Amino acid sequence: MSGPGTDRLAHTSSRGVFVTMGGFGGKTLIQVASTVVLARMLTPADFGLVAMVTAIVGVADLVRDFGLTGAIIQAKKLSERMWMSVMWLSVALGVGLMVLIAACAPLIALLYDEERLVPLTLAIAPILLINGLSMPMQARVQRDLRFGTLANIDVVSMLCGVVLGIGAAALGWGVWSLVVMSGAGQLYRLIALWVASRPKFGRPHISRDVVPLVTTGGSIFGVQLLNYAAKNADNVIIGQQMGPAALGQYSRAYALYLLPMQQLNGTLGRVALPVLSKLQDDGDRYRRYIRGALMIIGYLTIPVYAVAAAVSEPLIAILLGPGWEQAATLFSLLAIAGIAQSIGSVLGWLYITLGRAHRQLVYYLVTRPMVIAGYFLGIWWAGVEGLALVYGLLTMVLLIPGFYYATVGTFVRVGDILKPIYRPVILAPLCFGAAYGVERLTDGLPNIVQLLLGAAAGVVPLFLCLAIPAYRRDLAAIIGFVKQVRKPAAARAQGGADAAAQAEPAEPADLRDPVDLLEPVEPRDPVDLLDPRDSGRQLAEPATDHRKADS
Repeated sequence: MSGPGTDRLAHTSSRGVFVTMGGFGGKTLIQVASTVVLARMLTPADFGLVAMVTAIVGVADLVRDFGLTGAIIQAKKLSERMWMSVMWLSVALGVGLMVLIAACAPLIALLYDEERLVPLTLAIAPILLINGLSMPMQARVQRDLRFGTLANIDVVSMLCGVVLGIGAAALGWGVWSLVVMSGAGQLYRLIALWVASRPKFGRPHISRDVVPLVTTGGSIFGVQLLNYAAKNADNVIIGQQMGPAALGQYSRAYALYLLPMQQLNGTLGRVALPVLSKLQDDGDRYRRYIRGALMIIGYLTIPVYAVAAAVSEPLIAILLGPGWEQAATLFSLLAIAGIAQSIGSVLGWLYITLGRAHRQLVYYLVTRPMVIAGYFLGIWWAGVEGLALVYGLLTMVLLIPGFYYATVGTFVRVGDILKPIYRPVILAPLCFGAAYGVERLTDGLPNIVQLLLGAAAGVVPLFLCLAIPAYRRDLAAIIGFVKQVRKPAAARAQGGADAAAQAEPAEPADLRDPVDLLEPVEPRDPVDLLDPRDSGRQLAEPATDHRKADS
């Protein structure tokens, strides 16, 4: 199945990946820089205090979104009347929840037995209204596949917040500099989205047209709420039982552990959701897109986490400075969860783009309480380190039933998930062992030397594996996807009859389509030819994983 329409979508999706990756890359560099600077200007307790508040406020922000972002992106058609109703509904939810959280500030302080949380909560609550205004505008820009616009907004908003936050810290504002950083970034984001989308609110009115979106969004919201609880209960447990200093160590380790996942999975997730939604009725292309995305995630995140875990001591010493030694141990343990979540993020794509949000809710109703129970078990067993280890192992184990339940009864099969990732999984212990061995042998040398030598050793297995034909084929497939970013053949041909005649010969459809380019080049068996596969979704827009993404 090929033609100008599919060619344009192929080009848009492949270019969207790289444009969005550039945006996430810019955010990652800015976030790392802010972490390096602020970790030396503030105390672990300052980060812990903000983490205490955001763990609670994030629940309200999920209620404010109510799954509408995912429902909007999934919908095949939206009228202007529906857009206006969604905007007024989102604003109403933002106002109501902002007032509710502000009123609950004393209760939040009582939960942690920390009076300093009252003014912090009052200052952070207005972000709910800002996000309520921003959500429909961001969903519209994303739905229109304007990935370059979103990437620019991402980078500039974070840069704005970080510059003002560091300035406030330099003035001695302490924990309030973190509030300034978050609030300034979100305010700029609202203004930029307003300019980009030029919303028409109309008169205040919420029509019945939004009921289907609310129904679908309700199931997505249930999933988000359960997932958020599983990802933030550890903050509450650590903060309540061990205090802000321990939570500060954990939150910084967690923020750094999120970076590789945000960079790649966030990029692919933002592009994949609208693209896969357009491929709902084209099973072959849908399947190839999923398999290719999993292969890229596997090679670009699994070895990264393995090497980073091995060199965590010099890495954290360089990034955070003295006094953050516990964060290094926690970072290594959380890397297990990083590998599992990088792969598992594809689950959400499946559920949302195939219209199975209700099924995802059932799965999360069973598994998320298990993760929360694991937090209690881990902290009882070995404190914060035990919690991090149990979290990682449990997340890894739950991948097996998770992918089975997501794909059973669909045109996607388990083999479509396993084939793209088993080779990078084999590489993980080899990369870890090489990096860890060199890092231990160089103990006593400057941190930067340990880090560089350990990381270089960890990369060696990646090069050695290219002696195996299967790994070379995977590399060729990834390179092919990169080449797809060029101008599509169909567009090149639109220059008049002469230009069309002189244009280079059209390539086969499977070479123009990034969906094809992403699929591992290997002999197919009958299972491959029959069935596309689902993959999880990362609701990783600013309003989803509020946990530590921006703190």
